[in-house]
Amino acid sequence: MTDLLSVQGLSKSYPGVIANDDVSFRVAAGEIHALLGENGAGKSTLVKMIYGLVRPDSGAMRLFGKPFAPPEPSAARSAGVAMVFQHFSLFEALDVAENVGLGMENPPPMGRLSQKIREVSHAYGLPLDPRRLVGDLSAGERQRVEIVRCLLQEPKLLIMDEPTSVLTPQEVEILFATLNKLKAEGTSILYISHKLEEIRALCDGATILRRGKVVASCEPRHKSAAELAEMMVGEVLQPPGRDHKAPGEVVLKVARLTSRQVNTFGTRLKDIGFEVRAGEVLGIGGVAGNGQDELLSALSGETTGAPATVRFRGKPIGHLPPNARRRLGLLAAPEERLGHAAAPDMSLTENAILSGWQRQNLTRAGFLRRAAARRFAEEIIAAFDVRTPGPHVAARALSGGNLQKFVIGREILQDPDLLVVNQPTWGVDAAAATAIRQALLDLASAGAAVVVISQDLDELMEVSDRFAALNNGVLSEPRPARGLSMEQVGLMLGGAHDMENVSTRKEGRA
Repeated sequence: MTDLLSVQGLSKSYPGVIANDDVSFRVAAGEIHALLGENGAGKSTLVKMIYGLVRPDSGAMRLFGKPFAPPEPSAARSAGVAMVFQHFSLFEALDVAENVGLGMENPPPMGRLSQKIREVSHAYGLPLDPRRLVGDLSAGERQRVEIVRCLLQEPKLLIMDEPTSVLTPQEVEILFATLNKLKAEGTSILYISHKLEEIRALCDGATILRRGKVVASCEPRHKSAAELAEMMVGEVLQPPGRDHKAPGEVVLKVARLTSRQVNTFGTRLKDIGFEVRAGEVLGIGGVAGNGQDELLSALSGETTGAPATVRFRGKPIGHLPPNARRRLGLLAAPEERLGHAAAPDMSLTENAILSGWQRQNLTRAGFLRRAAARRFAEEIIAAFDVRTPGPHVAARALSGGNLQKFVIGREILQDPDLLVVNQPTWGVDAAAATAIRQALLDLASAGAAVVVISQDLDELMEVSDRFAALNNGVLSEPRPARGLSMEQVGLMLGGAHDMENVSTRKEGRA
């Protein structure tokens, strides 16, 4: 097959870090090619060089057999390269057509653009209404906007970074059908994902990076997910394990919790009720945008209400703000790591202070104990294998997965009585995901109560003792996770909360 993209000896270094070290690989025309590697392996830096966001220190690229060195993204787009980023770059208060137009060099008149959006989105199985506000769209629909914006450029190489991290299984199937259609038309796709079964099902070839270097290449469909993971990390990964014990006393009790949406386009919580006991992991699933952010905000204290709606060890705390709840032992880690869980331009030491100053005694008489804060940050880095030159580095300089490990580690090492986490392994590699899940299970085994809010159903089934589903701000009755079928879970996610009646009706039909 003819090479569409050829990368030869690309290298890129930052102070204290070699992001890419003599990287070479090829992508054929009409090939879906995976880039695999741990967090911090250099995948993001590599695709940023291809897309013109970062300039390499050395090496060369060729596109269609000709030298290719885009000084900026617009040059890459003009050459036929498009990219769908992991974090959407959309304005919620604008409609679909306006967002698409903002991402184009020379957008046509709005009426013509809307017509093209309808035509292209339907042709590729991603139907969009150009008049809808982006803030009213689901996560899957928002991704369609990003993809359609790229498709209108008629790219020959489409780069996709973690495209399925916020999609339901049904949306993943639709996306794969679209990508295979593009492949059949001759478009090449460079695909980054930590979901190895997806890689095996979709990709024709793969390049594996480890600490900035290419360590292997393969045809994913001829490898098992375990073999791919071993190639990425250099060791065999064991699934997280735990000793199951009878849960202890009730740590958290939520009753008749109704809460406003956290933003204009959020989802209001409606009469939420559940409890979590010491030593128990409660998993809460749901498609993005069904009230997950609002639930974490209500539990962490960012949103307050009537005291009795949230009780911690029998004490009403619904009116208390976050610091007061943290002092009691209720800690939380939100989904948005950069900007919510961590301040981008602050160092890791300063970010350790932000949530750990009380429980880690990082202040004295109103003054910061910087040496103690640095030691705490170093402890997090060592315990959770955060790949960084040191605690002085700014949070934004870390890869997404490494920052996620730091954020989760910061909360776990404060020894909480209750930890609430939203999307704990979002965008992290297989080894890091295993380590984070094991840390959550170890925390529960030590007697803490844990609430895991996640869109990753495999993750929830792996760590949860009981499972509940959020749908349009309503929480189903928690059920034992063991024995739940994926069909039952899917019905719960879709709003069929009365599972006993659902099961009875199915038996009656049988």
